[in-house]
Amino acid sequence: MASAFSHAFVALALGQATHHLVMTWRVLLLGMACSIIPDLDVIGFSFGIRYGDLWGHRGMTHSLFFAGVLSAVLVMLWHRQHSTSAKARLFVYFFLCTASHGVLDAMTDGGLGVAFFSPFDTSRYFFPVRPVAVSPIGIGEFFTSHAFRVLASEIIWIWLPTIGAWVLVRSLQRIWQGQPAVERSPAD
Repeated sequence: MASAFSHAFVALALGQATHHLVMTWRVLLLGMACSIIPDLDVIGFSFGIRYGDLWGHRGMTHSLFFAGVLSAVLVMLWHRQHSTSAKARLFVYFFLCTASHGVLDAMTDGGLGVAFFSPFDTSRYFFPVRPVAVSPIGIGEFFTSHAFRVLASEIIWIWLPTIGAWVLVRSLQRIWQGQPAVERSPAD
């Protein structure tokens, strides 16, 4: 898996990519939580659930189905007061944040793959290119010398591309809105 730091960073960048009033800090924090929630499946190890089981690590909670259900529940519970278009925007944001977890995990160099289509198909998938060093399971395991290799890998393969995509999206938004991509000083 990618680390919780990288999952949350991608969710924050997704939320900050737009300038919409519904994207408050509360919503962004909830999106960041959505990006980390799929890894709660590791609790199953304590109850005898094996890695490759439906509810095992990178199984059901990493699926697109789970991302849709979680997003719908969050919008219904905490965002009923918003307009239909705002609810749709929130649903898409929470869905992308949750689904991004599996996408990042499918880019790692370890584990059994991601059950994107669970519960309908429990096959596990990786992407053909897997440059991200897999993060150890468990908080205590993360703070070891191996963590530096994991973080360096995530900076190169997750953080820098995310920053680049964010800059590109924001620049395109400014161009479409008729604003210069780079603010000029009054002396120019």
